[in-house]
Amino acid sequence: MSLKKFSYGRDTLTCQLAKQILEDNLICQIQDEEINKIKKSRQSIINVLESSRRIYGVNTGIGELCNTIISDKDSKLLQENLLKSHAVGVGESAPLEISKLMMILKVHSLCKGFSGISLEVIKRICWHIEKNIIPIIPSQGSVGASGDLAPLAHLFLPLIGLGEVMYKGKKVKTKEALQKEKKSSIALKEKEGLALINGTQFISAYACYALEKFKNCLINADIISAFSLESVQGSIKPFSQKIQKLRPFKGSLIVTNTIRDLLKGSKILESHKNCDRVQDPYSIRCIPQVHGASWDAYLHLNEMLEIELNSVTDNPIVINEDEIISGGNFHGQPLAIPIDYAVIAASEIGNISDRRIYLMLKGNEIVPKFLIKNSGVNSGFMILQYTTAALSSENKNLCFPASADSITTSLGQEDHVSMGSIGAVKFLRVVKNLEKILAIELLCSVQALDFYNPLKSGLKIDKCYNYIRSKIKHCKADRIFTTDIENAIEIFKSKKLIELTT
Repeated sequence: MSLKKFSYGRDTLTCQLAKQILEDNLICQIQDEEINKIKKSRQSIINVLESSRRIYGVNTGIGELCNTIISDKDSKLLQENLLKSHAVGVGESAPLEISKLMMILKVHSLCKGFSGISLEVIKRICWHIEKNIIPIIPSQGSVGASGDLAPLAHLFLPLIGLGEVMYKGKKVKTKEALQKEKKSSIALKEKEGLALINGTQFISAYACYALEKFKNCLINADIISAFSLESVQGSIKPFSQKIQKLRPFKGSLIVTNTIRDLLKGSKILESHKNCDRVQDPYSIRCIPQVHGASWDAYLHLNEMLEIELNSVTDNPIVINEDEIISGGNFHGQPLAIPIDYAVIAASEIGNISDRRIYLMLKGNEIVPKFLIKNSGVNSGFMILQYTTAALSSENKNLCFPASADSITTSLGQEDHVSMGSIGAVKFLRVVKNLEKILAIELLCSVQALDFYNPLKSGLKIDKCYNYIRSKIKHCKADRIFTTDIENAIEIFKSKKLIELTT
């Protein structure tokens, strides 16, 4: 089957499509119309330079140096110097997927034709993407305004033959990779260095990458919570569409419909339908409200990201030859706030998951305490909840909103910054912790369900149950759970449970 095509600058980019490009599952191209826009924008810069007009970052310095005039002979040197001087990132390297996503997002933005950059530079970035020659960039150093300056500078150092790249599975100096590929470095022209380092592609790439993982967490959390509900003999009544429609948030309706569908025909539910319990604890009864609120946060960030991915976040922006406008489209605040919201939303899914694990470990008249017979000599699943408690607590500590902080930079010229970059990096860290918490809840809930045999849950949950048990065996006595946790995480990431319930 032939791969679908995506046109940079023309087609609408989403997180899902960006992921497909990242995984080399889309053929990307630049159409003639976009090429003409790019060339026209570049010509506008050339024409303005010939008229001796002053343009920020082209024939002036940047930031606090915006009133310092740069001579014609030094204007090209300025662009190379911008990459060198701004490549001041520190810390661990960002995942290679993030670096590649950043290039994809930058190319899409540049192909809108408002950045004054040459087609040659854009094509070289495309070459890096297609060849999977991925720049190594540090994960710390951006304040999320004036663009993600430091990480973008590191990202594009290879264009001028500097920095490091991942080349055929090895980290090498850019010069070595270019020599092996028989490629020369590029000489940046006026405006081009500035166009490369201005933008929110670091924030957006991290947010995009984490958001796709978060979506997988949300869907799996709903499935796993259905397991847990069955494990503690929870009631289906709080999932009534009648009460949810009286408070019709999108997220809670999604969760309610999912859980009811998953548990349709459950014999376990039927077995305690007439029990005298009045209410379940909140971690069971309020699944629609808590999971639903996190779904709403996901939907909001997804909407904001789609706008951002298809925006021009450069500065100055070349509207036409007569209008080259210095503005603030590089400022990360529109993403920083919803990212912080999503960090809290992801943390809360882990928080309520940990509570359900705690609840299951109590046992009942069918399920033994700590989910294992002969407890005492066996600790059973007791200590797994310590791990989820630790992860949940770590996530809560990461919930302070990065966007609530701002530190003045560039001697006061850049006196409000978003810190969206910090929020985006935290978002991915929180989601990775969440994956582990939910995998442990899955282990505990499946173990608990074993004790209800021969009673079965709903058809879809039973399919999932059988699949999990084909990969992870019931625990009869204490064992090292590390392998079980790793297997559960792998099941989780494989999206097999989603496939079995769709």
